[in-house]
Amino acid sequence: MNQSRPKVKKSRALGIALTPKAVKYFEARPYPPGEHGRGRKQSSDYKVRLLEKQRLRAQYDISERQMARAYDRARKVEGKTGEALIIELERRLDALVLRSGIARTIYQARQMVVHGHISVNDRKVDKPSFRVRPGDVVMVRERSREKHPFQVAREGGYDTEGETPRYLEVNLPALAFRLDRDPNRKEIPVICDEQLVVEYYAR
Repeated sequence: MNQSRPKVKKSRALGIALTPKAVKYFEARPYPPGEHGRGRKQSSDYKVRLLEKQRLRAQYDISERQMARAYDRARKVEGKTGEALIIELERRLDALVLRSGIARTIYQARQMVVHGHISVNDRKVDKPSFRVRPGDVVMVRERSREKHPFQVAREGGYDTEGETPRYLEVNLPALAFRLDRDPNRKEIPVICDEQLVVEYYAR
């Protein structure tokens, strides 16, 4: 999803840092951009839910249509719809490439997939929305491994977010990982009150 809006401004508007670069700017100015950014206090219930939905969308860099489809699938799952929605989004190929440490941001992960650098079970997959299943093995394709971003990843250069989620088994030197099982919501490093997102779509 190519968006012209600068990531730092978008981060400040949504109240979350979307890239490592945005973190330092966000810490310096933790309020919305623009002349009246500091003064914006009023908020309706609708606005609160809308903002939470936009924050979740931004963290996965997906379109409104993709988000709505994911919500429709999550509604059919037993248990809490909000948790099912986050798990549904987390199983996207680009999200897991990010979590594995092969990419630094969700934008870079999406680009890696779209440009044909990633394979799943030895087959090239160029759709970021591809849903990875437990047992699937994801790796950087042989012909792409000497490209600079993957050399950085191999050395652990993007693995700055702390420990790898437990649902992934990662081998960075081999530029490969496996989804061992479906994630649990509490393991997924996404900032979101998913109940507000459910309320937004259920209105």
